[in-house]
Amino acid sequence: MPKSHSPETMLAQALGEIEAEFGGVSPPIHTASTFIRAPDNSYPTGVVYGRDDNPTVAMPERLLAKLEGGARALLFASGMASAVALFETVPVGGRIVAPNVMYWGLRKWLLDRQAVGRFDVALADLHDIDSAKAAISAAPTDLVWIETPANPLWHVVDIKAIASLAHEAGAVLGVDSTAATPLLTQPLSLGADVVMHSATKYLNGHSDIVAGALVLKAGEGALFDAVKAQRHDAGAILGHFEAWLLLRGMRTLHLRVRAACQGAQMLAERFANDARVSEVLYPGLPSHPQHAVAARQMQGGFGGMLSVRVRAGEEAAIRTAANVKIWKRATSLGGVESLVEHRASIEGPDSPVPGDLLRLSVGVEDPQDLIDDLDQALG
Repeated sequence: MPKSHSPETMLAQALGEIEAEFGGVSPPIHTASTFIRAPDNSYPTGVVYGRDDNPTVAMPERLLAKLEGGARALLFASGMASAVALFETVPVGGRIVAPNVMYWGLRKWLLDRQAVGRFDVALADLHDIDSAKAAISAAPTDLVWIETPANPLWHVVDIKAIASLAHEAGAVLGVDSTAATPLLTQPLSLGADVVMHSATKYLNGHSDIVAGALVLKAGEGALFDAVKAQRHDAGAILGHFEAWLLLRGMRTLHLRVRAACQGAQMLAERFANDARVSEVLYPGLPSHPQHAVAARQMQGGFGGMLSVRVRAGEEAAIRTAANVKIWKRATSLGGVESLVEHRASIEGPDSPVPGDLLRLSVGVEDPQDLIDDLDQALG
């Protein structure tokens, strides 16, 4: 499919690939774990063994690379597996700069590895340029990691500015762009070296697989090889059926993200001045501290994620989540169904998340139904 085609067309047609033998418009699932060699011991198809190669896995990898404007993509068994593969390319004792607010599971993993001497990890408020500059320049740094918008406080990081700081320090810049999706932000075009997605979330969009992905920019061949070796050695591969489901989900990504963005914007505007809510955290609100940055680097919407802080406190927030009828009380985000979660009780006492905060993942339901349900739940 030509590069000139829009992301919507590339997604809907899955790059226009047609099944070769029978002309099926839906791709087959390749279940083979090993592949035949030619008499001269070569592999004429380029496919060798399931731990590195599978034609079903390769299809969503190609699509994601094109969407992100990257050179190549790699799929993994989970978002954590993809991020860990990148971090494991940092030498023993190397230094990583990461945000204070990020996906809590990865934050915990980094701090646990620091505790046993694997990395030196510096956490900072990377949405603040002065704080970011001080953290990155404080010592030789191998990798800078940002998440934008950052779960679950939805800080927005200026990717272009952080890329400049990271590269001045000789560091690789990795960006968790799960919440933004390739449709709203393309970090590689803003200077990032690697983009990570928890493909469990928006890319799949149906809450029925666990998957992760890394996309690398052109010129990062050595880093690509190192990450691919990490995937191979750890066996962190995505199964063929999960890859097929991922591709199927991606074919409606543009429709789902558009609906989620519209619904989230409506919810944010409705509850921004509600007396029962002390604060709505959403980059699409002009009151958001990084709204100008978000407007500059996000196109087509500000995402389907927002958080509300319940004025009456933690017990009232938990009670609100217990009273919803349409919203589902569940972990995760980015699916067709709308989810609500009290994050502080999930993340534990070391979490930077306030106890009065509820994280909302807006699905594709009627936004007014979601508004009415949250309204009655707040009491």
